Amino acid sequence: MPRPIHFEIHVDEPQRAIDFYTKLFDWKFQKWDGGDVDYWMVVTGPDGTPGINGGMVKRKGTINGDSVTAYVCTLDVKDLDETVKSVLASGGQMALPKMPIPGMGWLAYCKDTEGNIFGMMQEDPTAK
Repeated sequence: MPRPIHFEIHVDEPQRAIDFYTKLFDWKFQKWDGGDVDYWMVVTGPDGTPGINGGMVKRKGTINGDSVTAYVCTLDVKDLDETVKSVLASGGQMALPKMPIPGMGWLAYCKDTEGNIFGMMQEDPTAK
């Protein structure tokens, strides 16, 4: 059963968002240097306590004509290609096709039948 393993916040002004979440929740942000995207890892609490950590990305354009203006939850899946096929067969839509996250795995965004965007990640340390 796939479970949420990560969330992502899409923002226009990263420093403004960092200041907001740091002041409000004492979250910790660290710039990620693993790719060509402006991305920050977000630590929401100590390991071993309930909850998940996430990331923050500078909002880029639109996805299918709609800006991402909410937290995107990412689910851990065993086979991304097969899961995407199941999403589409179940009435969902592709939002952002499969892409590598170097050293981590493969990621795709889909929309559910209600238009909500969610991510799916297949672990693969060899992804480039």
